[in-house]
Amino acid sequence: MTMAHHPPCRLAVLISGSGTNLQVIIDRIEAGELNAEIVCVLSNQPDAFGLERATRHGIPALVHENSAFPDRRSYDAATVEILKSHNVELVILAGFMRILTEVMVNAFPRAIMNIHPALLPAFPGLHSQQQALDYGVRFTGCTVHFVDYGTDTGPIILQSVVPVEQNDTEESLSDRIRTAEHQIFVRAIQLYVDRKISVMGRKVLISS
Repeated sequence: MTMAHHPPCRLAVLISGSGTNLQVIIDRIEAGELNAEIVCVLSNQPDAFGLERATRHGIPALVHENSAFPDRRSYDAATVEILKSHNVELVILAGFMRILTEVMVNAFPRAIMNIHPALLPAFPGLHSQQQALDYGVRFTGCTVHFVDYGTDTGPIILQSVVPVEQNDTEESLSDRIRTAEHQIFVRAIQLYVDRKISVMGRKVLISS
């Protein structure tokens, strides 16, 4: 694959847990398949395994606990300071279990990406896989979107469809959705890096 000539895009990855999507991004960068550099990994949970993943690869891993702040806006303001100090261009939410305020969204307009384990706008919020099973849908999937002021409401970049099987549990369905997540998240980041994404209202336009 021929890489673009512009410098690697400077990414920050925000996590709260195991960091499987983080690992995929690290692997693609190290394989030369993604023209990006993770300049910091930030977790609001000190025991998040994703921090260890980052450290193993020599990536600065920072614990940034929300309990030290009086409210979400002050937490986000401190987060913005950290990210700006690392000259971050694109913020990746990879299992970051906090809703961002306008403080964060305004600091990185159309430069915060999230992945959600459902075909938005269906099943936003938590436990999307169980929501899909309870509703009885035949298909669900995952969505990469830009973050706006709402919960999982931002402009959709890419989606991947995952069939629901009759004997699925929340765990088995989550595993298959996660596999799809790993594919489209990296693809969406590369589209951003290659400057192939533009946003018009709610629509994300992707140039060839």
